Amino acid sequence: MNNNIFPCLWFNGDGKEAADFYCEIFNGKITADTPVVLNIKLFGQKLMFLNAGPQFEKNASISFTILCESEDEVQQYWNNLIKNGIILMDLAEYPWSKKYGWVRDQFGVTWQIYLGESKGDQRIIPTLMFIHQNNGQAKKAIEFYTSIFPNSKVGGILKYGEGVGNENHEISENIQHADFEIDHYTMFCMDNSHDHQFDFNEGISMVVMTDDQIQTDHLWNSLLLDGGRESMCGWLKDQFGVSWQIVPKRLLELMNDFDQPQKAQKVVEAMMGMQKIVIADLEHAYNS
Repeated sequence: MNNNIFPCLWFNGDGKEAADFYCEIFNGKITADTPVVLNIKLFGQKLMFLNAGPQFEKNASISFTILCESEDEVQQYWNNLIKNGIILMDLAEYPWSKKYGWVRDQFGVTWQIYLGESKGDQRIIPTLMFIHQNNGQAKKAIEFYTSIFPNSKVGGILKYGEGVGNENHEISENIQHADFEIDHYTMFCMDNSHDHQFDFNEGISMVVMTDDQIQTDHLWNSLLLDGGRESMCGWLKDQFGVSWQIVPKRLLELMNDFDQPQKAQKVVEAMMGMQKIVIADLEHAYNS
């Protein structure tokens, strides 16, 4: 399983409470616990939580599909996630699944609980919904992402015109559901023409841990193509508005050098002034 790619969820101070909640539901564990950053593992998959304040709210433009192996498992997760949550689609039988439901939990994270075919060891699948100006762009996004990342491939693509539960009369050529892999990490996506009151934002981003500057430069430059926008500290938005964090592993090594806290702090200060992370400049700050 590729844990060099994983989602990052933005919380307004309640990240630890959410981490405990999910670890209890999914039998996970907290692997890093600081006031700002928490890492958890669910089904062996890494998720990062940022206790970063009220600036961004998570929404259903990126949800998490849970692939379940039995109806009882679906029911168990559903019963827990709907506590103080909001049901977006009732738990029921649908053309694509014998038992499926969509819920926004008490922390603002949306989950699609799905009884169906597994995707290897990966049980949690980030699911991108292309809406507003992006509606109809899901196929383009799949081609874009799989052209950038190594070890990528396009899986199944189901269009709305292919007759599986298109009650909302979506454009027939738009994608109802598709799966693809980027560097062996599975993602789902869909088009949707409903006028939702949200869109992609920094509330949920995708983190990519890189091995060196060459890989960092390639991903950074490629994801910015055709209208992407640079942000700070390794963050960027691609042409669709999806947020990515391109993070060299060396940054974490230098920042977490607990034997040299003053040097580690210099690295943090250097990183705070960067857009794309430059490893050589981090090394210089550490050694200065």
